[in-house]
Amino acid sequence: MYVYDLNNCAKEFGFKPDENWELSLANASEANDLEKRYHPTITTKVLPEILVELMRIVKVKLIEAKAGFERKHDNSDSTTGRDLQYLVAFNPKRVRP
Repeated sequence: MYVYDLNNCAKEFGFKPDENWELSLANASEANDLEKRYHPTITTKVLPEILVELMRIVKVKLIEAKAGFERKHDNSDSTTGRDLQYLVAFNPKRVRP
């Protein structure tokens, strides 16, 4: 469902072929900061114990859908001690004015 929302949002906002979603694992404060900095964003709150697995599944589906998917914001190695509960997708080329 999350990947479906990402694809719909990309179409709605007219993403160009070189524009991709980036994914970030975040706590509430970090998710809020990303939402303030970028538009559009798609944020979902997830149980912490399945958050990393959800991010992995979303990445795989996005890669299958679009070979040029960006993988920059992979925070899966630094998840301990940050109280991560959110998966945030954003386009780094679409900064809020």
